[in-house]
Amino acid sequence: MYTHSAVTSANADFEGLICKGLGQRATSHIAAISVVQKLSPGRTLFSEGDAAENVYEVVRGTLRLYKLLPDGRRQITGFLSAGHLLGLAHEDCYLYTAEAITEVTLCRYPRARFVRMVDEVPGFARRLLDVTSNELCAAQDQMLLLGRKSAVEKVASFILTMAGRRGGQRSEVHIPMTRADIADYLGLTVETVSRTLTRLRQDGVIALQSACCIELRNPGRLEELGAGELAGDL
Repeated sequence: MYTHSAVTSANADFEGLICKGLGQRATSHIAAISVVQKLSPGRTLFSEGDAAENVYEVVRGTLRLYKLLPDGRRQITGFLSAGHLLGLAHEDCYLYTAEAITEVTLCRYPRARFVRMVDEVPGFARRLLDVTSNELCAAQDQMLLLGRKSAVEKVASFILTMAGRRGGQRSEVHIPMTRADIADYLGLTVETVSRTLTRLRQDGVIALQSACCIELRNPGRLEELGAGELAGDL
């Protein structure tokens, strides 16, 4: 079920980044099974428990992934942007819900045919391994973030992660997520996130240009905070 989204079947619209480094023949093979899908902000791509019929690649925009606890609380497990894959789990059902934060463009691949390409497309298995290895590293970082870091360390690490996307560190960081999203991702309250951002601003580490834009005033100090070296001094 794909409600509230636009779908385009034409292969001419193929924009998948999973083909990076592969030859034209391999790219054409992958494009032949792809469908370009667009999702509006706030719309659901799939829900936890839905049949896992497709694999998706984010081309543009940002998605939030989350699970609901039995008492209704939400735990955001990740934010995906361009180049990330989702829906590759071995289970028959999706294990989380995926929602659009911004306007999102995806490439949709039928799961069974996507898996077969590992044997059919030269170089595809290695490319897939690279992508999934990066996601495993991100999952391990998230475990550290939730389990061992203080509020200051968590928020600093989150800002640095966002700054490092799309081609390295930037002085201005676009944060499309709400404070509630950030809180549910870091395992904090909204009040703690807001209070920590204010402390970082007052200390001259960042500047809050708007609700969605953070300027890095002192990236070196932010990195030290994220690593836990200066948290006690803030």
